[in-house]
Amino acid sequence: MNLGKIDLNLFLVFDAIVQTGSLTAAARDLHLSQPAVSHALARLRDALGDPLFTRQGRRMLATPYARTLTPAVRQALATLQAGIKGPQQGFEPAAAERSFTLGMRDILEALTLPGLMAHIREHAPGVTVNSIQVERHDIADALRQGRVDAAVDIALPVSPEVNHTRLVLDRLVVVARRGHPALRGGALHLDDYLAGTHVLVSARRQGLGLEDFELSRQGLRRHIGLRCRHYFAACRVVSQTDMLLTMPQQYARVANQHFDNTLHDFPLSPAQLDAHLYWHAAMEDDPANQWLRARIIAAVQLELARLGLPKADNDAPPVISPPDVD
Repeated sequence: MNLGKIDLNLFLVFDAIVQTGSLTAAARDLHLSQPAVSHALARLRDALGDPLFTRQGRRMLATPYARTLTPAVRQALATLQAGIKGPQQGFEPAAAERSFTLGMRDILEALTLPGLMAHIREHAPGVTVNSIQVERHDIADALRQGRVDAAVDIALPVSPEVNHTRLVLDRLVVVARRGHPALRGGALHLDDYLAGTHVLVSARRQGLGLEDFELSRQGLRRHIGLRCRHYFAACRVVSQTDMLLTMPQQYARVANQHFDNTLHDFPLSPAQLDAHLYWHAAMEDDPANQWLRARIIAAVQLELARLGLPKADNDAPPVISPPDVD
């Protein structure tokens, strides 16, 4: 294929449709009419020999070829944009019209998004945010390819091309319903923990949780009675049964505000885990990315203060978690 025969502006339209899933929304973001976007898509379809998107209800869904093409297009556009703007051009939030994509799990969305969006709505109303889940082994590629602008996850071993800073220094706690029979004198002992039936929250069909990794290092195992995908559902199950749930303390404080559950120390040590903010080294001096990172850090600090929890200490040694646990 001769790239010189393709209008490169068509890839801007392609990327906008991928991000929004809508011709109307893409037209709005690009400040074009919907017929102009439809015409551009038709030209790109003809040039590439693929429909690129199919309509399902109100959504435009990418074809397999379009999904394969997306990372390369986003990386090329990001590289071109960075080269044109240069590192010295500033970012004016109040006047900005752009979208940021964040990679994070629901457990970290609750800590990050409320404060972040409150600030954006007041100070950067033209900025939108998409939060998606990125597999831990894929974070570096997602940042490199521009699929996400930043990611928030547990402390992971990363390559030099990925920069990061500690966002949350957390620890594991055990959630139980008030009056749980295993709570002797208000404390949860290891033998009672091991004798209990547990909920494990994981997006995967199988595999260990961080707490199972800690148990296995001491030759211990627990019984998993339920594996589900979301902590809110798990907390509700715990509130109505004698099952136990192990989860990070900060999110446990948030997720259990509406349940009569109690939080207890995880009966093994160490039970500490970090959450870090990740971004690609190429975006270190990018003004927009710098602004985004500062806003994420401020939002998390605000939420920690609201919960009466300490800020993360970046001078403390990192607590690296295995990448194949939840």
